[in-house]
Amino acid sequence: MKPRQLSYLDLEEPLLHRLPLREQPVQRIERLGECAVATTEVLAVLIGGRRQMETSVKLLETFGSLPALARASFHELQEAGLGKVAVARLKAGLELGRRLSQYQKDDKPQITTPADVWDLLWAEMGMTLPEQEQLWIILLNTRNRVIGLQMLYQGSLNQSQVRVGEVFREAVRRNCAAIVVAHTHPSGDPSPSPEDVAVTRDLVAAGKLLGIEVLDHLIIGQGRWVSLRERGLGFAT
Repeated sequence: MKPRQLSYLDLEEPLLHRLPLREQPVQRIERLGECAVATTEVLAVLIGGRRQMETSVKLLETFGSLPALARASFHELQEAGLGKVAVARLKAGLELGRRLSQYQKDDKPQITTPADVWDLLWAEMGMTLPEQEQLWIILLNTRNRVIGLQMLYQGSLNQSQVRVGEVFREAVRRNCAAIVVAHTHPSGDPSPSPEDVAVTRDLVAAGKLLGIEVLDHLIIGQGRWVSLRERGLGFAT
């Protein structure tokens, strides 16, 4: 029987300290599996080079977190001490992880809770909060399975700029049964504003006329979200 692959969370602190300090990340992955290595070791493998571990630790110290590192530009990573090839490797690895996270067992993921919306969009945004406000439309079939994803607006938005016809245009063209609307708050605070509630109310009313249900409107902040349907804002009870 093939032994179960260890997870990094399976390793108690004393065991971590007993692991060979001079062991290279590649050897660690070979012995224990890729889930049993620390984030710095994963970065070291992507970066490569003679001082890969030292460089990976420095990177996390410089940028403060993995999401911040993912947001860093090519030039910023070069300023942090990486060569062009190492930056390209790191960028490619992060992008591959982002794309992989979008796949599920079913080619068309099903939206059953606001958390499903969050998982889908957070992966699509590279697990980082965009610096500019974005408005997303998730297109759904009769079983609430995703048949399309569209970023409709990017930039500073207000109620007058969100045109109902544009929100539903693709949904009508693809004969969707329902949509989910979501937008980001670059401030990181997902608390809904009066304008957010007013836009939701307008979209729900338009959806009823078109025969396309607006299942929810999510506001996405830094690592958290708010569902207006759950709060009863903009949706008739």
